[in-house]
Amino acid sequence: MTLIDLTPRAALTDRLATLPVVIIGAGPIGLAAAANLVERGIEFTVLEAGDAVASSVRRWGHTRLFSPWRHLIDPASRRLLAAADWHPPLDEGRAPTGHELVDEYLTPLAGLAAITPHIAFGTRVVAVSREGMDRTRTAGRAEAPFLLRIETAGGRRDDITARAVIDASGTYTSPNPLTSSGLDPLGVADLDGLIVQALPDVRGADRARFAGRHTTVVGAGHSAANTLIALTELAEAVPGTRVSWLIRNAAAARVSSSADDELADRARLGSRVDQLVAAGSIERIDSFEISDVRRRDGRAQLIGRRRGEPAAHDTDLVVNATGFRPDLEMLREVRLGVDEIVEAPVRLAPLIDPNLHSCGTVAPHGFDELRHPEPGLFVVGMKSYGRAPTFLLATGYEQVRSVVAWLDGDMSAATRVQLTLPATGVCSVDPVGTGACCS
Repeated sequence: MTLIDLTPRAALTDRLATLPVVIIGAGPIGLAAAANLVERGIEFTVLEAGDAVASSVRRWGHTRLFSPWRHLIDPASRRLLAAADWHPPLDEGRAPTGHELVDEYLTPLAGLAAITPHIAFGTRVVAVSREGMDRTRTAGRAEAPFLLRIETAGGRRDDITARAVIDASGTYTSPNPLTSSGLDPLGVADLDGLIVQALPDVRGADRARFAGRHTTVVGAGHSAANTLIALTELAEAVPGTRVSWLIRNAAAARVSSSADDELADRARLGSRVDQLVAAGSIERIDSFEISDVRRRDGRAQLIGRRRGEPAAHDTDLVVNATGFRPDLEMLREVRLGVDEIVEAPVRLAPLIDPNLHSCGTVAPHGFDELRHPEPGLFVVGMKSYGRAPTFLLATGYEQVRSVVAWLDGDMSAATRVQLTLPATGVCSVDPVGTGACCS
């Protein structure tokens, strides 16, 4: 089956040629797409649900990324910023926090005169379709504009049209459930206020919520490791603070502590968790499969089986660090070609299969691997990886460079995909649903 029409830009219909490319999301990858479109002189609009750039990154901004600055700045964005007299961080070998990434790089990028007028904040995309046709109609489909239904912060809905859509909306707002089945646990509504999303600011804005309480972190990836370390530091300062780590396997899916890991901050993270478990600062509960949850005397109770026997675990708070998944609901009326396991584009999925690949062993890829049966639709960035936790920002930057070259009809540049990633070892031995591994 032909997945995408390779029609170059010059062959666009007159109407399509007058419409902008719409980018969903003003995070690192969405803004990198905008920078590439600026360089090629292609009109665009960025739709951002939050009230500022990188709204999801800001929510975990206290967390330090694994990648150093040199891997976090998109080449096209660097060129635009340099022309505006922006200077990169002095130490590009240092890994910044999410807040530093936003303040020192993404905010100046979004503030460029070539980009800022094209960003609409407080604008959420509700659905994507084709003008005058749902997903079942084929005749004339490639020539029809995309139709995006949007909702503003005030609740007003409207429709806009586009020649192409680049979905860079990410996955942070769609976490995996606590259960191994992939379904929400029975009774989850009863724990409203007791389940916390991954990467809370334990030592900062959320300190009062966790101080002096028993918190259980569910998940076996790097998001879990960051929170576990922060909670143990809080426990040293505040009496009565307890930390439990609940995983579904007999052994934790290892966060990397390998000396071969070129992302040194990630290796140190893994080593520190190992030490804290060995010292008894973290109570590790392995082989626990959650099926139900309930509120009991104002606390959370996790119910399931441990090593084949019925089991229950009581705690004050639960941090859901089980990873993320793509929210594909808004794309129901366009034609997607996604892998049945990973939920990534079918040509990309074998390249990022977390059973085989770590962050640093993903092959270079671009528009060809990202294409869907819907001509002109691309899902990029973390969302393109579906449920695989092996995404690096540098990979997303190369994705959008290739996609934008294709939109410009530059097949030579679109197919010349080059990417050098740091060697990062094995992200996880239980990769699906273990939490974000790379950044």
